[in-house]
Amino acid sequence: MAMSLKDFLDEHPVDRARVEEHKERMLAEVRAYRLRELREQAGLTQAQLAERIGVGQRQVSKIERGDLDSAKVGTIRSYLEAVGGGLAIEYVLGDQRVQVA
Repeated sequence: MAMSLKDFLDEHPVDRARVEEHKERMLAEVRAYRLRELREQAGLTQAQLAERIGVGQRQVSKIERGDLDSAKVGTIRSYLEAVGGGLAIEYVLGDQRVQVA
């Protein structure tokens, strides 16, 4: 007889905290991949973009790997402007959203 989903979950409990951590890592990877796509669509290499915004190529690489915690907001803003966009910063609390920059 086939095992029901409930029976399976009873035997293999899900660690919701680990699931959320993994979800956040995956979303960061998707955002980082999208940044690389935008740079490539702009016809720029990492080195060219780095020179344009006044940082090292390593910093551009870190941004494109999703390592945004160590990046300055101004650097991220410059990156996005260099590929033709802009930066918006929002305060989010539940359903409330307030654009602050």
